[in-house]
Amino acid sequence: MRYLAKAHEKGGGMKNARVGLAFAATLVLACAASAAPPDQKQIERGHEVYDHWCWPCHGAGLGKPGTESLEARGQKPAVLEDRTDLTPAMIKQFVRHGVLFMPVFRKTEISDADLDAIAAYLTRNNKP
Repeated sequence: MRYLAKAHEKGGGMKNARVGLAFAATLVLACAASAAPPDQKQIERGHEVYDHWCWPCHGAGLGKPGTESLEARGQKPAVLEDRTDLTPAMIKQFVRHGVLFMPVFRKTEISDADLDAIAAYLTRNNKP
């Protein structure tokens, strides 16, 4: 305990915290930078899976409850395929946990690989 009190008095604890924080930030940035961009095959697979599972509610046109809900809440554009602000993490969160009246999709319905493909498809137009 005395050692900790002396280290705290000298500011050693804050220095260690700053070093730890810098290391964590570097690790996060390195992981983000090393993530490979999706390839065309993954994007095409994402389009197929999206058309099957997502388009009935989130497509363009009348009678699409997901699109109508987003439009009513001021989300522009409301059609998911036209958006450029979606992130893979956001897409995965909504698919796995649902939102408002959107149901949860289990891994037995949409596999993790297919969910990655949907995310690649919906984020294909995002600016880096």
